[in-house]
This record gives sequence, structure tokens and C-alpha cells, in this order.
Amino acid sequence: MKKTERLGGVGKGTAIPVVARGKYAKSSATGKKAPRRKRSAEEAREESIMAARSLLLEGGPGAVTVSNIGKRVGMSHGNIIHHFGSAAGLQASLMGKMVDDLAEALESAVEQFREDPDAPRTVVEQVFDAFDSGGAGQLAAWIVLARDFEHLEPIRDAVRSLVGAFAEKISGPHAEERVKGAVLTIAISAFGDAVIGPHLREMLDMEDDEMRRLTSNMLPLLITMPFHGGGAKPDEAA
Repeated sequence: MKKTERLGGVGKGTAIPVVARGKYAKSSATGKKAPRRKRSAEEAREESIMAARSLLLEGGPGAVTVSNIGKRVGMSHGNIIHHFGSAAGLQASLMGKMVDDLAEALESAVEQFREDPDAPRTVVEQVFDAFDSGGAGQLAAWIVLARDFEHLEPIRDAVRSLVGAFAEKISGPHAEERVKGAVLTIAISAFGDAVIGPHLREMLDMEDDEMRRLTSNMLPLLITMPFHGGGAKPDEAA
């Protein structure tokens, strides 16, 4: 494989090891070759990014190559590079699109929580969906292992908005700190569940939604329990 074909590699074109979901991940990563057809530059870029996203979800970063993308959308290696400038340019576009989608999902969770006082379970579901079927779990692992942390910046405001939405409904001492802890727990739980959850649940013979259920059950406790962080003494935080 050419070095320019592999996206998101570390060092000399090595694929980033991310756990792919499902036993059919590798077999479905490339698929049948699509027929070539004419399309606008915008259509070509959009279809290439969609194909790259599907490949990432199906087979992990190792499946996201210019060659595989070309087969999916019916374009040559040269045409794809033409639209993105380089394999790295396509990688950046894919990350940008998926991060934007994650930010939108978080903002949607914010609106849901503000409109529905009984929404904590819904918020957990939306965040878990974003990391699982939305691909944010695979994406986050890819970004972190590639050390491309700047790609995480667009979700900063969305995360803070989610904290703000929770804080509007929470009162008492250290409300903001407790809310931040709750949001951190939801996000990390959703990330871990998306990346390795299916395999751990299989080992433990647990249901697919077990982590979602546990997180939903913990959420009220995290928000209402006394805060003991940041140097506060237990009697001061009570």
C-alpha cells in the first residue's frame, strides 16, 4: 500500500489500532466497487467523506484508505486527492465533519434537557448514540492516538452548553462542579462503551444497553451527592 493511501497513520503509515465493532467489520470494510459517474466537486467531496465515515465505522482507521474510498464512490485515487489536496486533507475533512456532527448532537441534548425536566435518560441516550452509531467513539480514539487534539476544539462550546443546561436545573453548593462531574461521566462512559463496550459486555454476558442503564441510574446521584473535590472538606460540601 502506498504511504499516501493510508489515513490517520502513526509513524511510517501504520494504522491506528482502534477496536472495530462487530464480527463483520473487516469483511464489510471495502465492499463492491461502485461504477464511475460524473458529479460536481461538492458532490465528490461529500460522497468521499461519507464513504470514509462508513469505512471508519465498519473497519476502523485501517480501513480508511484512498483506495477503499475510491472503490466505494467510483472515483480514481488521483481524483480523490485532487478534491482534498492530499490523504491528510481528506482525513482532516472527515474529522471536521464528524466533530461537527458530535457538536450538533450535544447541542440537541442541551435543548432536550432544557425543554423536558425528565430528560436525563434521553440526554444519556443521545450522547451514547452520538458516540456509538454516530461514530464519535471511533473518531475520538483516532484523534487521540494520532495526537490531533486540535480537532476536538469545535466541541468545546457544545460541552460547556451541556454543563450550562444541567446547571440551570441544579441548585445548592458546588452545583457547577457536580454537573461537570456528571457530564464527564456521561461522555467517558459513552466513549468507552462505543470502543470496547460490545466486547466487555459479551465477556460478562450483559445486555447491549447495560452501560446506558447504569449511567442513567448514576446520573441523579452524581448531581445530588455532596461534592468533595477541589479541596472542599466533606462538612463544607454537605
